[in-house]
Amino acid sequence: MRDDNFLVEQNARSIWHPMAHPADMRANPPRIIAKGEGTHVTDIEGRTVLDAVAGLWNVNLGYSCDPIKQAIARQLDVLPYYSGFRGTSTPTSIELAYEVTQFFAPEGMARAFFTSGGSDSVETALRLARQYWKVRGQADKTKFLALKKGYHGTHFGGASANGNANFRRNYEPLMPGFFHVPAPWTYRNPFNESDPAKLAQLVGAAIEDEIAFQGADTIAAFIMEPVLGAGGVIVPHETFMPLVRKICDKHDILLIADEVVTGFGRAGAWSGSRLWGVQPDMMCIAKAITSGYFPLGATLIGTKVAEAFEADKTTFGNIGTGYTYSGHPVGCAAGIAALAETRRLNLAENARLRGEELLAGLKRLQDKHQVVGDVRGKGLMVALELVSDRATKKAADKKLMGQVADTAFAQGIMIRISGPNIILSPPLILKAEEVDTILGALDVALGSV
Repeated sequence: MRDDNFLVEQNARSIWHPMAHPADMRANPPRIIAKGEGTHVTDIEGRTVLDAVAGLWNVNLGYSCDPIKQAIARQLDVLPYYSGFRGTSTPTSIELAYEVTQFFAPEGMARAFFTSGGSDSVETALRLARQYWKVRGQADKTKFLALKKGYHGTHFGGASANGNANFRRNYEPLMPGFFHVPAPWTYRNPFNESDPAKLAQLVGAAIEDEIAFQGADTIAAFIMEPVLGAGGVIVPHETFMPLVRKICDKHDILLIADEVVTGFGRAGAWSGSRLWGVQPDMMCIAKAITSGYFPLGATLIGTKVAEAFEADKTTFGNIGTGYTYSGHPVGCAAGIAALAETRRLNLAENARLRGEELLAGLKRLQDKHQVVGDVRGKGLMVALELVSDRATKKAADKKLMGQVADTAFAQGIMIRISGPNIILSPPLILKAEEVDTILGALDVALGSV
């Protein structure tokens, strides 16, 4: 390993960072995180802070999970890699596929297709949705519906499903055949509706209207996050996702649940779909499947879709997609260990309890600090939207958001800034006293502006 001086000098020089302007990174080099332990990370200058974003929504088990580390080491000794393409399997991929489909059996999942991460999982689900209708003899069903403010990764299919211009404009034109309806976002919506139950009905009507306009016989699937993450932690009313399921069933449209963030307990239930009592036709999972210790994801396939493929007698049923690292044996070993620890610690319940404490504390900060326009969240998936004027809801500017982030770091917590939003998604092993740490640091940071 090169010395610290080299790392500081070369920071943001040879590397381009995701979701950042290269020139901005060169002018303002990012923090170099050198170490992690428990719920905390330490930068290269020795400053240790509570990681209130869990890496990127994903380090649910914190940075000291020995069972995962040991599982990775054992698998590296036995078989560091082998292909999961036709003709070969590995023991760990077989076992994890069984474990993960059993884990999500209440959601109706029956098969697993392994990927390298969340964007891959979404891309695979979109492909399989179109392929499903070809298998069914309805090849005209190729279009997709999605929510504005939704986020579905960075591949061209997922980016086309994204409902936020920040992830679209620089890469347009994107793929044709993707159409968007308003998100069930009570703080900002085109209906000027603040009642979440009424808003759910209005968005449902907009979905029906779009289906009528496009033609149900041309739509392959509706894709949605059960709780919208990167769009600002938008929590729909409890009736919304069941309503979407009902609409999809009525019009013979598949429902894809993007559970890349919400899977494995972050929203206070084992999945966002389970939180709302819905069985989707496919689920996209990643992030917490290994708690971030190894790049891995999966597209989970429901019984109806699986049976159609497996009963097919034509070439349309052949899976013509995949990745070199699909079912990576080391990643699957990490996934087996992570899932066992996730169950043992009942992380979903801890996320629910700590999330309730965090949300209540943030509501108190909203009352205290005029800069906080809105507070929303579910489980340990929370956002504060900052404004320069509460009456007009004018969003806080980049300079103010940067000041809040820097002050919060100086007070001992790492937060994530996304537009005017402070995103909080700490590890699911978070303790009650660490909730107080987050609230105390944010109180000072918000007071600084």
